[in-house]
Amino acid sequence: MKNVTIFDHPLIQHKISILRNKKTSTNEFRQLVEEIAMLEGFVALSDLPLTDKEIETPIEKCTTQVLAGRKLALVPILRAGLGMVTGVQSLVPSARVGHIGLFRNEQTHEPEEYYCKLPKTLADRIVVVLDPMLATGGSAVDAIAMIKKHGGKQIKFMCIIAAPEGLRCLHKAHPDVQIYVGHLDRGLNENAYICPGLGDAGDRIFGTR
Repeated sequence: MKNVTIFDHPLIQHKISILRNKKTSTNEFRQLVEEIAMLEGFVALSDLPLTDKEIETPIEKCTTQVLAGRKLALVPILRAGLGMVTGVQSLVPSARVGHIGLFRNEQTHEPEEYYCKLPKTLADRIVVVLDPMLATGGSAVDAIAMIKKHGGKQIKFMCIIAAPEGLRCLHKAHPDVQIYVGHLDRGLNENAYICPGLGDAGDRIFGTR
């Protein structure tokens, strides 16, 4: 599929394997999510625009490159997406952060909105939507639609684990969005949970399982 990157980097795969283990502690799980987000972000942000700037080193003046203009907005889908913010923000500390709150209706498995606060001037920024899990794809589809409604044009989506059903759904709804997936799993079970997956990412990040 166009605009879809599925990572095969050994470090990402190794860390995801530890994430899957039900014996992995909350603290280690949270740290691994941050590390994987940083590794994925290194690739996902490889097209950030640059501009020339003159600086003075201890030796002489020179022209070097820095990030250009309004650069980046990170938008985690609450609550699990919060776990990925620090990893990506460590690469670009100046990034603005918005939040979209969606929860899954346990009967319909459809997302329902409860919060939306986004940075201004989204049209001038690359917007990276963060959510560790892409299951049915409903939350990601709705979150990106909200971002577009607020002016977002250059949008990326980063997740750690995806189901094929969710990936197809997101790509069909937003073919212009660049999608980055740490690992593509087998599929969804009857409760729309990713298999083999890693459980509820939000519960495991925040210790509420």
